Amino acid sequence: MYLTQGLHRALQQCPERTATIFSGRRHSFGTLGGRVARLAGALRTLGVQPGDRVAMLAHNSDRYAEFFLAVWWAGAVANPVNTRWSAAEIAYSLNDCETAVLLVDDAFAAQVPAIRQQATVVRTVVHAGDAAAPEGMLSYEALLQAAAPMTDAGRQGDELAAILYTGGTTGFPKGVMLSHANLWSAAVARLAELSMAPDGISLLVAPLFHVAGLGRLVTQIVIGATSVIEPVFRADAVLDAIERHRVSDVMLVPSMLQMLLDHPVFDAARLRSLQRIVHGASPMPPALLDRAMQALPHVGFITSYGMTETSAVVSLNGPMCQATRARFDKVLRSVGRAGYGCEVRIVDGEGQPVLSGTVGEIAVRGPGVMLGYWNKPAETAGALRDGWLFTGDGAWMDGSGYMHVVDRLKDMIISGGENVYSVEVEAALMLHPAVASCAVIGVPSEQWGEAVHAVVVLRPGHLADGQALRDHCRTRLAGYKCPKTVDFIEALPLSAAGKVLKNRLREPFWQGRSQRVN
Repeated sequence: MYLTQGLHRALQQCPERTATIFSGRRHSFGTLGGRVARLAGALRTLGVQPGDRVAMLAHNSDRYAEFFLAVWWAGAVANPVNTRWSAAEIAYSLNDCETAVLLVDDAFAAQVPAIRQQATVVRTVVHAGDAAAPEGMLSYEALLQAAAPMTDAGRQGDELAAILYTGGTTGFPKGVMLSHANLWSAAVARLAELSMAPDGISLLVAPLFHVAGLGRLVTQIVIGATSVIEPVFRADAVLDAIERHRVSDVMLVPSMLQMLLDHPVFDAARLRSLQRIVHGASPMPPALLDRAMQALPHVGFITSYGMTETSAVVSLNGPMCQATRARFDKVLRSVGRAGYGCEVRIVDGEGQPVLSGTVGEIAVRGPGVMLGYWNKPAETAGALRDGWLFTGDGAWMDGSGYMHVVDRLKDMIISGGENVYSVEVEAALMLHPAVASCAVIGVPSEQWGEAVHAVVVLRPGHLADGQALRDHCRTRLAGYKCPKTVDFIEALPLSAAGKVLKNRLREPFWQGRSQRVN
């Protein structure tokens, strides 16, 4: 199957249906199809051939959706760029996969000179913003108006569709190669398990350079449904968009959900249209999920586990709402069971399955698993072994197949010979009424090898010191799991996808030392 198939289907069956809503602009599927065919034709005039890479550095927009579809229509490969990266990191990714054409919006146009100085492969920059195109860049809308529509190139199946670069927290970023079949099968598997009607309206606020945002866009195109697109996450704007456009479905990472609930203008009555919230990308603190379910009792909450290398979806849990939570109580804290279209098992260091209830590494097999890492055969061989993807996530599975993720293996703390899972300690800290958010890391200790260290953000108007939080943890955790030290900061460092950047928190403690590698 191919990733423009859903657009062809919508053009045949519902060309008048609204495809995208962004910043006052509405495009029907008929309009979207015409713009995509012309943009693909424009890319061809710029020298883009089937298999070539085309990049976009921008916030979410309707043009970002057009970018993906047009690149695939032209038979090329999409390379969406992480908006949080420095010019050097961006240039590395562009040079690494030899991206010749780069699209940028108004927010990132000023970075282009620094990027082009280092990214020698880039020959053409297209300005996809609303302002006038800066000198040296081509105008997106002018290209569309001048271009003739081209016939869909029809690349499909195992042919490469996108290269999504990982965060690069342990060295240079790795380009995850995802095929048409990878992304399409992941979307269809999700739809088979959690069906969504074509008249459902989804809010796209997770960044489209991230697999969570891209996966949701692909799903919307597959079923020919409307996407309301927000450029970045802002709690007030998300509340307004859900209310104004009667959004039924949204994907949020836990940090986004917390900011939504904490916002002064939050009002559950404004979210009456909302039917489901899918959460994933990082662990959901149980206290936050409890709070959200109480605040929005009519909403079904769905836990999603996955990663870039699996085209997002591996397992799902839910939907769960306040009225049905008793039925899900035993599995509420799990990330669910293997979704349709993939196999999951928990393995030991030798790759052999472990007994039920035993912590090991999650291994995944199925049509959503990546082709490999671009130009990194050794890393590909390390991750893909005997047909399985070894994820680097630690978890245990119960007798009914429900997975409980305990930590990234690299984030696990070994203190005094005992394994301490940061997720468990964070969940305990989040139960304290003064804690707004937190992260737990391992820091060097002469006595213990590693010591448990907590970094905490307090709620406005609440007070707590390190001793109070340690005493609180001792009522819920074994002594060796409780934080030995606590730092208080105003905000945790987050990636553009809303994940806590624990490498930044660890760095000051481990500078000049050899940190344990799992």
